[in-house]
Formats: sequence, C-alpha cells, structure tokens
Amino acid sequence: MLLETEHYAYETLPENVYLLELTAPIKLYVCVRSEITIASSDDRLAFDFGSPIHVQLGARSLHEKPAATVKSTADPTDLACAVSTFGSALKTTTCERSLPSFRGHPPRLELADQLHVPDEIESPDTGITIVAPPDRNAIYATSSLAYYLGATVVTGENPRIETDAGFEYKMGESSEEFESSIERTLQHVFFLDTVTRTEGIYDIDFHERKQIEAHITLPFEELYDRTIAEQLAIYLSIPFDTTEEFRPTWQLVTYVTPNPRNAKALPFLANDLSLIQTAHQTAQSTEGPSAPSADIAAFVRSSTRSKDSDREETDETNHLCDGVNSYVSPPKTDTFETAWLGEGTPIGANKLLPSAFENGLNHSPRDASDAIDITIVCNDQQMAAEYNESTDGLYGNRDELPFDVTIHRNLSIDSLRQVFATDTDFLHYIGHVDGEAFICSDGELDSRTLTQVGVDTFLLNGCESYQHGLQLIKNGSVGGIVTHSVVENQDAIAVGQLIARLLNSGFTLRSAVNLARTHRFVGNQYGVVGDGGITVAQSGGGVANRCHIDSVEEDRYELRISTYHSQHGIGALYIPYIPSVSKHFLAGTELPPFTLSRDTLKRFLQLEEIPVEFDDRFYWSSDDFFSFL
Repeated sequence: MLLETEHYAYETLPENVYLLELTAPIKLYVCVRSEITIASSDDRLAFDFGSPIHVQLGARSLHEKPAATVKSTADPTDLACAVSTFGSALKTTTCERSLPSFRGHPPRLELADQLHVPDEIESPDTGITIVAPPDRNAIYATSSLAYYLGATVVTGENPRIETDAGFEYKMGESSEEFESSIERTLQHVFFLDTVTRTEGIYDIDFHERKQIEAHITLPFEELYDRTIAEQLAIYLSIPFDTTEEFRPTWQLVTYVTPNPRNAKALPFLANDLSLIQTAHQTAQSTEGPSAPSADIAAFVRSSTRSKDSDREETDETNHLCDGVNSYVSPPKTDTFETAWLGEGTPIGANKLLPSAFENGLNHSPRDASDAIDITIVCNDQQMAAEYNESTDGLYGNRDELPFDVTIHRNLSIDSLRQVFATDTDFLHYIGHVDGEAFICSDGELDSRTLTQVGVDTFLLNGCESYQHGLQLIKNGSVGGIVTHSVVENQDAIAVGQLIARLLNSGFTLRSAVNLARTHRFVGNQYGVVGDGGITVAQSGGGVANRCHIDSVEEDRYELRISTYHSQHGIGALYIPYIPSVSKHFLAGTELPPFTLSRDTLKRFLQLEEIPVEFDDRFYWSSDDFFSFL
C-alpha cells in the first residue's frame, strides 16, 4: 500500500498508474493514470486529477445470500458433514477473512431423508478438523468456528482440533467444556487474525496491535505468510487470557434447543459468527393473557433445567393468545446481543424464528440510490406525540441518507390490512393492540388473517403485541420489535421515540432494544422477534456508536466512544473524526479516552446523531443542550 488517507488529509501524488480503494458499504475501486490531489474534511473526500481523464471503476459487493443448499438428516454425523460445507463461502483463507467483506454467506441447510451436498460446493482444503462429540448440541456449537476456519467437522471421542501437520488441541471432556472451548477459540483466533492482517493488504496504524504487542511477541510479518493451519497452531499456543482484555465485545450469543428443525438456522448464525450454546431452560408458564411485568426476570429464573429432547417445537403462531404464555430467561452474557432459538418467549433476548431468515433471502436488495421506505401508522390519537414531526425528527433527518416517510392516521380495518400488505422497509405502528387484534377506527383486525405481508421490519408499539409480531414473521416479515405486556401511553411514547432514533442511527433491532432497556426501565417490556440483527438505516460513520462525555476542566472535555459492529459483520474498523487521531480501532470496542477542546468536541458531535451520556445524563448529539459548546 503506497498511501492511506483519512479525515483532514491533503496529499499529492505525481503522475503514475494508481488503484484507489474507497471503503463504503460496497467496496469501490478506481484505476487511473494521472497525477492526483486528495483532500478530505469532516464530511467529504475529493480527488482532483488536474485535467479530464478516463477512469476504470470496479466494485466488490458483499455475498449476503447462500449460493447453494445442503440437505442433511438430523443425525449428528450427517449434520457434521453439512456444517463442514460452511467454509465454502469464505472468499479467502488468509487472515483477511476477519474482515466482513471477505466472508460470504454459508450454504442453506435443509432437513431431508439423506445427506446431499451439491457438486458446486467446494470447501477449502485448510487441513483443519474439529472432532466433536456425537451429539446434536455439539455439532450446533461448532458451526461458527467451522465456518471461520474452513474446517471439516467429524464426530468422535476426545473432542479436539487437529491439523494435517499433526497439531492437536484438546477441547474439554464435558459438553460445557467443549462449548466453552469452541467459543474462546473463535474469539481468540479471530482477534489475532485482525492483528496479523495488518501485515498484508491493509498496512494500517492499528490500535489493538500496539496493545497486544506489549504482552506477546509474535513475528506477525512471518506469521502472515503462514497457512491457516500453521497460524492456528501458533495462535493456540498463546493463552486465551492474554488476548481477553483486548478482544472486541462479541456481537451475538444464541441459545439453541436440540430440536432438529433448528439446524436450518445454523448457516445464518454462522454468517453472524454467533456464539452458540445449548439452551438448558424449559419454558415456564404463567396464567392469563398478559405478558410479564417488570419483575418477570425474578420469576423465570426459577425455571428448571430441561433434559435433551427431540420433540417437535410448538408453533406458537398457531394458537395466538390462548390464555397461557410461556417464558424463558436466557443467562446474562457479555455480548452485545442475545438470541433464543427454541420453545417459549425469551425475556431480554431475541426470539429467533428460522422462517424470518428465509423471508430475508426472498426480499430483493434495495438499490443504493433508493430511499428507505418508512411507514408510520397512528391509530391512537392519544399517542400522536410519538410521531409528531417524524419526517424531520424520528426519521429522515439525515441529508446523506434519503427517507421516504408515509404517515397514516386512524385507519380502518381494510386500510390497515392494505398497509401491512404493501412493501415497505420499516413499519412503525402506534396504537392499541388487544389479545386478538389491532384496534382500528371501525373495529378489530385479527393479525391471523394477514396472509400477505410486505413489511420487512417493524415496531409494534401497542400493548401485548408479541404474538402479532410472530404472525407478521410467519407471513413474510424479517424482524421486528414488540411488547410483552401493557405499556402506559406516556411510557410507550418515550420508548417508541427512543427506539426509532436508535434505529435511525444505525443500531440493529436487538441493540436498539437493549439500549432502550438501559435508559428506560419500561424498556424491559420490549422484545425482538425474527432476525433482530438487521438494521433499518446505516450508521452515518459506518459503525454504530455512542459516547460518554465528562467535563474535566474549563473548556476541556473527556470523550469516551463505545463502538458496535458493522451491519455487515464482525471485524470492521473504526476511526473517530478527531483531528489528533489517526489510528484505526477494531469495531466492537471501547476506545481510550480523548481529551478535547470545546470546539473539537462540538465539531465531533455535529458529524452524526449518536446517543450521548453527558455528566451521567442521557442526550442525543443533536440536542439543543449542546448549543453551549
């Protein structure tokens, strides 16, 4: 790499042949023979070639859909063969695969009477094998690591990772030890790959490399040229605890019950590099149609551990509001997000439905120039404050990202049915919902009658909307935010506005709800159904983030930035638009504190709308409160 430029750069290059790489949602490449002047500021990057020239343009898009379908029985040995094909989606076996754009989507997985792997699937020959216990839970747990390593998975005794060169690494004796070893290995190896890759295509000033080099001595330049199997052996010679402090917060952990049908979700979980754990809880029932109150967590923690069961999971959408709700409380984790794939209504976690992933595959990708379609329905005038001035407030207030906002009020049954059937990127519903239906101006719309749904994602901000969200997923939606219980109007308005602004700032459905829970107690009554990892809008800086500001002295402030992962996956880079900062940081980490002047802080807050904690109070960077700067 000849040159790298960031914000506030001014560089000149003499006439020559150059290949320019622009980091954007789609990787852009420009090949020119010319002199070049490069100038950048807070919000733009300009190239001046001195005179009119011909340019060659190229692009590398993300591989977001499976290229083939693998069929497998529910037998662990066959499932191991199926999971072994996931690595075929990697675009490289070098450590650059730690970048999201170098990882494609694993093949789909369907249950069948016999194993079938299409001829067009070619798994990489990495020489790495994961020997897993002959148990369905264990195979599920290996999915993300097998995908990332391009490994072959086989069943056998003495769980271990082995390579063709004779290297062996023990993975524990018990099922709990095996799952823990799989998780720690994935995070450890992934992090070290992000450091090693700085010796390759992307030779950058990387903050995490400087941190880890103070604790370990590795010949990264030599290591970069080693095979993936050789790199793995060297990485695993380093204790996990050495890298734990510097690794990013992982995006997702998913608790999965051993039901065979859950295997269909494995390619999608692996695509997210989700940590996968066995779900040990059974659903705990409560009588009555209302969902849990604020203290439900205390109740559901008393649920008992389940024995492994292959019984078919109840289709919750087939007995809507039957008077009994069943809850589970997944364990607290140190990941950004938590999901549950199995029976019951999870509290504090995303209720995954395999059909939601399939719905996402069936939706056509939006053209880059298309506006994001936002539909707002207010069927309760008492909650109108939630959407007032939405076209300039909650949605559509970003100049660089076009929104097409449509607002409906007091819809009839037929009109609301038509709104649900119309294609839209996001539906924000405000109004009353009872145990059976959406309340309309002329009666009730039973969500079970919505056979055609064109809504991609949604926020159903009405009381007890969980079951209705499941119905939308069943009939075509991808993911949405729902409520578990009765929410008072004023609380619903406040939480609805908060979630909407978080989605507008590039947070996933899951992270938006998690942050709402952090800042408003009533947020505990909100949950996510379907694919909660999707976003409604892209973050203005490419990576969703929030910050904490403290006054340290007159006209001086301490800024701490917490970054989330890119909407495209784990492994992206982040650089704050602060004049004194030129280092890159790994997304998903908390950056070291920066001490800024009043003017520099003001400029930073004006770049994009992000959540801000200032002197321990919650604000948005665009709030009038910061006009004092």
